[in-house]
Amino acid sequence: MKAKEASARIKINRLLEASGWRFFDDESGPANIVLEPNTKITEKQINALGEDFETVKNGYIDFLLLDRGGRPLIVLEAKSEDKNPLSAKEQARRYAREQDARFVILSNGNVHYLWDLKQGNPSLITKFPSPDDIKDHEAFQPDADRLANEVVEKDYIALTQMPAYASEAGWKNEEERPSFLDKNKLRFLREYQKRAVQSVQRAAKKGAVRFLFEMATGTGKTLTSAALIKLFLKTGNARRVLFLVDRIELEIQADKAFKALLKNDFTSVIYKAQKDDWRKADIVVTTVQSLLFNDKFRRAFAPTDFDLVISDEAHRSIGGNARAVFEYFVGYKLGLTATPKDYLKLSKGAARDPRETERRMMLDTYRIFGCESGEPTFRYSLLDGVRDKFLINPYVVDARTEITTQLLSDEGFVVETTDENGVEVKEAFGGRDFEKKFFAEATNEVFCQTFLKHGLRDPVTGEFGKAIVFAVSQNHAAKLAQILNVMAAVMWPGKYQSDFASQVTSEVMNAQNMTVQFANNNLGGRSPFDESYVTSKTRVCVTVGMMTTGYDCPDILNLALMRPIFSPSEFVQMKGRGTRKHRFADEMRDPARKAELANVEKTQFRLFDFFANCEFFEERFNYDEELKLPKLSAQPLLSHVESPGRTFEGFETPQPDAIALQTEQQIGAEGMRVDREFFQKFESAIRDDAALAEMVEQQNWEAAVRRVVEEVFDKPNEFFSLDKLRRAAGLDRRLSVRELIEKAFGQIPKLKTRAELIDDEFQKFLLDQKPEQADRIAPMRYFFAAYLTDPNVRRIIDDGRIADLNVNPVFSMADLKAVPKEWVRGIPEYVKDYVSLNPFLP
Repeated sequence: MKAKEASARIKINRLLEASGWRFFDDESGPANIVLEPNTKITEKQINALGEDFETVKNGYIDFLLLDRGGRPLIVLEAKSEDKNPLSAKEQARRYAREQDARFVILSNGNVHYLWDLKQGNPSLITKFPSPDDIKDHEAFQPDADRLANEVVEKDYIALTQMPAYASEAGWKNEEERPSFLDKNKLRFLREYQKRAVQSVQRAAKKGAVRFLFEMATGTGKTLTSAALIKLFLKTGNARRVLFLVDRIELEIQADKAFKALLKNDFTSVIYKAQKDDWRKADIVVTTVQSLLFNDKFRRAFAPTDFDLVISDEAHRSIGGNARAVFEYFVGYKLGLTATPKDYLKLSKGAARDPRETERRMMLDTYRIFGCESGEPTFRYSLLDGVRDKFLINPYVVDARTEITTQLLSDEGFVVETTDENGVEVKEAFGGRDFEKKFFAEATNEVFCQTFLKHGLRDPVTGEFGKAIVFAVSQNHAAKLAQILNVMAAVMWPGKYQSDFASQVTSEVMNAQNMTVQFANNNLGGRSPFDESYVTSKTRVCVTVGMMTTGYDCPDILNLALMRPIFSPSEFVQMKGRGTRKHRFADEMRDPARKAELANVEKTQFRLFDFFANCEFFEERFNYDEELKLPKLSAQPLLSHVESPGRTFEGFETPQPDAIALQTEQQIGAEGMRVDREFFQKFESAIRDDAALAEMVEQQNWEAAVRRVVEEVFDKPNEFFSLDKLRRAAGLDRRLSVRELIEKAFGQIPKLKTRAELIDDEFQKFLLDQKPEQADRIAPMRYFFAAYLTDPNVRRIIDDGRIADLNVNPVFSMADLKAVPKEWVRGIPEYVKDYVSLNPFLP
């Protein structure tokens, strides 16, 4: 494993060549790297620098990277591996100014920074920009004063939608104005939204490049984002904007909004729908998952492609791989959230292990978005919205059955039974056990009956108001949907044909589309109650977590928590699905009746709480307690044996298992012929599966994996299996079913080797953690790889048996001593938190 690492010069040369920079003339064009202006470099000069710039005075050298006309574009300050790239940035700046070059790259072969001398500080990058990338970025001329001085009033968006709206007769006539606005769908900023935009203007003028909006659900974060996008694009402080979401339905929702609000001045596209010509757009909307997939954010984009990156629901885009996407791009960053995670506010820093403090800092939303004080750039809470009459609070129905009362009590629901010796035993179940270890069909029926009896009705048709039910699990959701449909058939005979309630969870085909259809009022078709009124036939969506965050469906009248909740942020998000106001006349197609309904608005929604969640967060939850860090994953205790548990009917004892039959055969490196043809047969077989292809198109990976396992693996004729396919592909690591599907459908170009995966994960680590010891990256990477791939090294480090490294052939004590002290623990903690070990196993 311990092969000699490439030196700084070799690594930098590779990065330059990969990005289209050339030391010598070739078929691609003339050389565009020189040591001195107007003087071509020779191979002898390059070799004389030494493999690690050891022959160069001070251990660094400045290269000039030229444009097509031979003019200096970038000063590349290349250093030896033991030097921090930032250590001499001022002299690089001076040299760049002497050469009239706007950009500086600082690199020691392992860590690299791109510095736009006209904007901000050096930004960490993982690849060098190409000549075209940097030339394009050179045309970008940001000006914080221009941004700050732009006049933003309430009609900032309306002026894009209809520049001359104020001269229109419909606007001038106050009686006609409401219908004029409705007909043209003109949107005006509310006062607090205008203040949000102006807060960014003030902060940017002071030099800030990161901003955080903490705005309650339903307060118009998308409209506010549209105003900010216009501000940055119009003033030349951004050429292109990236809008990141974490769910497909939010991707569609955001793109639709930006097109409606900004299409007259700017173009918006969804990346996956415009992969070939996204560069023509001003706004690119995408899910974080799309960019993470096969490291697409690094393969398909340059760090300079977006000058403003907006992260919707930012509390979920920090830490681990998702944050790596966000940090990859240089430029302005804006986070949007209703529930930021603050791991720092209540930390007792003086008594805390500094390593834990560092991990808390990494996971703190405020810190990531430049709000070190713990205060966001702008805040507008639910209470603010209710006070200003933009939002509504719920009408809570706290309903507890006899069984849930016992489950929620200190004693729990106690079950008495006898063991095999006839001895009476007792077992207690709590609220957390419901629909996991404890099941009660009668309780689910009481939940649904109470919900249907007391839920709000639609004010237009009188049918049951649209609703979301939150269940414990997908299995629980399926049960509840069935019970609701059976009850609805009795209450409204012949109206719904089992479409009254729909399960909307990841295992259901097209679940993402179902959420969009429910918001657009065509899930299950149209309601049979009134042909002139556009509302869904399906009245209730039963979900687990898909419709919690960012889901916009303002005509929701009923929410039901048929599960216990223990996270305050999760509770806030669920409750927030009902807080938006709504005008029911918007869905009426009959003009006369539409006028009659003009004043019929949503003024309340009901929150059915079957597990005392409201009481828990109102009276018992400790808001002064520090947020708990995500648990560090631990190695399984192989010696642990679970003792026999429940002995009553309906529960099975976890009996230990053992291998009954074992055969062994050693296959050579060349494999068998059937192995060599095996992989192509498998890909062909699954590509022909229309249902699977649709799941891949919808990115419903859970269902796709399950289909391959159940319908393709271990079937007669081929008997495909993971192990056979791994050998057929010639991989030196474990393979996942999802990877196989992605490869077959062209989602990834190839299956990466273990070494390639290690390189990918280490680059993510550098981007996320930003270690200051840039001169120690090589030993850190060696430790990272050893800990990731060698179980013996992991056990030694985790058990604290450091002395065993003296006799370890893979990673020695000397290797460990070369690692900076804080990263001896920091790297294992990072791996446990954010890297799955499974792909690296042989």
